[in-house]
Amino acid sequence: MDSNYIRLFIGSSVAAERIVDNLKEIGIVAILKNEAESARLAGFGNVMQDNVEVYVHNNEFEQASSIL
Repeated sequence: MDSNYIRLFIGSSVAAERIVDNLKEIGIVAILKNEAESARLAGFGNVMQDNVEVYVHNNEFEQASSIL
């Protein structure tokens, strides 16, 4: 399966949220993938570490990388 998105960051939810906010300021919409929160909401409890992934569109990766 081909994807038009590439992972920019993986780390704590606090750092991920900060990166997403900074990306919004320059007009880039990022996608957050938080499996621990998804598991909690589904009733499985928190079985994962606090690792959140931030994805951006392939075309915006270079510009988004400057935020890091």
